[in-house]
Amino acid sequence: MRDYSITRRKGEWYDTQVTDSYGNNYQNYFETASEANEWIYFVWEKEDWFNSVDSQELLYRAIQDCKEIDSKLNIREI
Repeated sequence: MRDYSITRRKGEWYDTQVTDSYGNNYQNYFETASEANEWIYFVWEKEDWFNSVDSQELLYRAIQDCKEIDSKLNIREI
């Protein structure tokens, strides 16, 4: 199910869209075509990792880390 698309309008960056083997879609913009191409392969190489990580758990941990930093810096609680 992998697919990709790199398009560019005059005066704009490269619009890169990628679909991985799991059917997840990603989009990003790059200044050069080679950067866009490298990103496509990066997504495909890391697709198992992207799909194994629980995004809600990552968000929870990030918020907890921010709260801990705020606490150490004596900034009001979230």
